[in-house]
This record gives sequence, structure tokens and C-alpha cells, in this order.
Amino acid sequence: MAGVLIGLALLAFWLFSLFDVVTTPEDDVRNVPKPLWVLIVVVVPFLGGLVWLIKGRPRAARAAWPVPPGPGMPKGPDDDPEFLKELERRMRGGDD
Repeated sequence: MAGVLIGLALLAFWLFSLFDVVTTPEDDVRNVPKPLWVLIVVVVPFLGGLVWLIKGRPRAARAAWPVPPGPGMPKGPDDDPEFLKELERRMRGGDD
């Protein structure tokens, strides 16, 4: 029973790898051309799939680090001293 489950898992991994190679756009494939990746995954099922996931699959886009506001960057109202002075003046009733 364990052998059947392992075999099904390997078959599922092989099918996933093959489908992933086939559906990946040609421009996003890394290191070798897409037809060669298909051949590698088909000929060497488990190892080819592992190599595809590590070396051939496109890398996920990463989000940029948040940039702190610089001198020319807009700032929030609570960071603006002029806004805070105006707010305090309004709260004291001096907006006549």
C-alpha cells in the first residue's frame, strides 16, 4: 500500500512538473530553452522535475522594500508642523 502511495505521489509530481514547464511562457524560462526542459522532465521524471523547480522555473516577483519619505516626498498630515499649528489654532477657537 505504501508503494502505491509513493508511486502516485511521484506520478503527481511528474505531471505537475511537466504541466508547469509546458504552461510557462518561453521568455520566463531560465538557464536552458523550454523544449530542452520538457525533454529533461520527460526523460528523467523525478530528478528532472526537481531540477526544473530549482533551476528552470521563473522566480516569483518580490515586493520592493518600503521607502521612507525623503525631503521631497509627501508626508502625512500628522508629520507636518504647519498643519499641526493650524489644527491647534482651530481647536483653540482662533480661526476668526
